[in-house]
Amino acid sequence: MLYCRTIISRLAGALQSQFSTSAIATKAKLPQEKIRYAPKVTDLRLGAYTPKSQRTGVIARKKGMCGMWDEWGVRVPVTVLQLENVQVVSILKTSHPDLARLQIGCGTRKDKNTTKPLLGHFKAHGIEPKAKLFEFPITPDAALPVGTELTAEHFVAGQLVDVTAPSLGKGFQGVMKRWGFSGGRASHGNSLAHRTLGSTGNINPGRVYPGKKMPGRMGGKSVTVIRLPVMKVDTVLNCIWVKGSVPGYDNQFVKVRDSIKLVKHRLFPEGAVVPFPTFIPGQSSVLPRELIARVGGQDPLVPSSD
Repeated sequence: MLYCRTIISRLAGALQSQFSTSAIATKAKLPQEKIRYAPKVTDLRLGAYTPKSQRTGVIARKKGMCGMWDEWGVRVPVTVLQLENVQVVSILKTSHPDLARLQIGCGTRKDKNTTKPLLGHFKAHGIEPKAKLFEFPITPDAALPVGTELTAEHFVAGQLVDVTAPSLGKGFQGVMKRWGFSGGRASHGNSLAHRTLGSTGNINPGRVYPGKKMPGRMGGKSVTVIRLPVMKVDTVLNCIWVKGSVPGYDNQFVKVRDSIKLVKHRLFPEGAVVPFPTFIPGQSSVLPRELIARVGGQDPLVPSSD
């Protein structure tokens, strides 16, 4: 009996030492905790804009399309985007001191329709529940305090913006509609194969390559339209008129930010006063209700002397 107890105690001690050693080894292999950075913003003050600065974007609702006329009398198709209760919800931490991100919220939502984690997140920052949340990368000098409201005056008439939104879903479509294939021949032996995609491969390697353009679901994906000019800013209705079309259906949320891919283009019109980091009532100059962009150049309706 004594011999059995001795063996059991030795086995227990060996197992305990093994587990303790493995725990120490596992703890030693754990990577060091990463340092996270976030810009500290105490108050909201105007700053100086530089070409390397990157301001935050906003969340707007697409209200529809209409037309407007420029100073030469040329009709321009525009999309109306309205900002509704756009606020800074939180300042997110990043892994680099020169990078920062802001969480922006738009619209309103009832407490009963908000999940408990999100409700706690909003209450921790002292913000009313928002209908939509997005993140925007910024430079540390463009950081804004939590609760700052972003309005249409954030943009300058004549500047270029990038708009991101989910495209319209078109369901399951063939290759002619989805990829623009020309289709088969209309006659001369073609039987019930006018809109087919044709061959999808060959004998060697005897399989279909990944990424082959084939029929499938079309639309419903995030699309970014770049370098759209802001034709007009309405400071009362809190709307911006953007030249051209914007992805998605009416009344959906879209992300609008300063254009970041500029090739032989100027982001802001020459001589424009950029509200940096954003338009601040009381500190920025008072603006009229409508700010209309000037196209400039020569009157296109007058024939040239050449």
